[in-house]
Amino acid sequence: MSEFLTIGEPIALFASQDTDQSLKDALNFRKYLAGAEVNVAVGVSRLGHSAQYITRLGEDPFGDFIKDQLRENHVQTDYIDSTPDYWTAFQLKNKVSTGDPDIFYFRRGSAAAHFDAKTLDRIDFSEVKFAHLSGIFPAISEQALAAFRHLIDLLHEHNIRTTFDPNLRPQLWSSPQKMAATLNELAKEAEIILPGDNEGELLVGSRDPETIADFYLNQSARTQTVVVKVGPKGAYVKNKGEAGYWVKGFKVAQVVDTVGAGDGFALGLITALMEGKSQRDAVIRANAIGAFAVQAPGDNDGYPTPEQLQAFLDKNLAVMGDDFE
Repeated sequence: MSEFLTIGEPIALFASQDTDQSLKDALNFRKYLAGAEVNVAVGVSRLGHSAQYITRLGEDPFGDFIKDQLRENHVQTDYIDSTPDYWTAFQLKNKVSTGDPDIFYFRRGSAAAHFDAKTLDRIDFSEVKFAHLSGIFPAISEQALAAFRHLIDLLHEHNIRTTFDPNLRPQLWSSPQKMAATLNELAKEAEIILPGDNEGELLVGSRDPETIADFYLNQSARTQTVVVKVGPKGAYVKNKGEAGYWVKGFKVAQVVDTVGAGDGFALGLITALMEGKSQRDAVIRANAIGAFAVQAPGDNDGYPTPEQLQAFLDKNLAVMGDDFE
């Protein structure tokens, strides 16, 4: 049993240690646990909440590594199946001095892409407060998409609050049009939607935060809140029937790696809401953990403990003042 659950494809990540070298030319790599939904589960657990991760792994060294890493990070693995028939996904990521790193996936036909939806019927939802859904898992196969929809039905049946992060991975979809249509349809099922402004351009044809928010609030009676991530600027928040507002982001001395920042944002928002904090305070925490994430090389290595988070907020909020408009 846990307070939080998510479903996804965990990945063994080989991150280059050779700065500004292409994946072709890089020689030195370090292995990490990665995957957007994994990142959220790890961060939720690190902040003291129980987290459950749902997936399927291959019976191979990468699958064993992922299970060990999840357990080391106190993420529960009750609903992780293993199969000898398919392999566990992995990926390569280069190291850059500025900008976003290049990523190459080895995941087509993976164990998670052959996820058995019967696993979902074993889940104990009795203590779950929040479920986080991402647009990545439904992109990896039609089988995963069907399981994703089944999980949504179960979450609604048990009245569990859901967040949805589009988490665009165009290389996993047959076309940009199918990606946008499918993800916008799935977004209708979430109470809280967490797009980035750059994702809005691909999904709704606009980078304007209010336009993005209005699109998702208007397309579904279930959706109550849209929080648009706008990088270092912070986030734009709009609730159904209300005026939107901005919450400023935090400045960092050096950006090491932007991967994992959006997942850090999600886990910050979710954990704060689970703790009964106000929406504005939840978005402040989300921005803070996003700032932590961009200062570390691994996808989830930079997520804070409660003590580290509080120290960061105490220091930075004093400098920024109380006005986040």
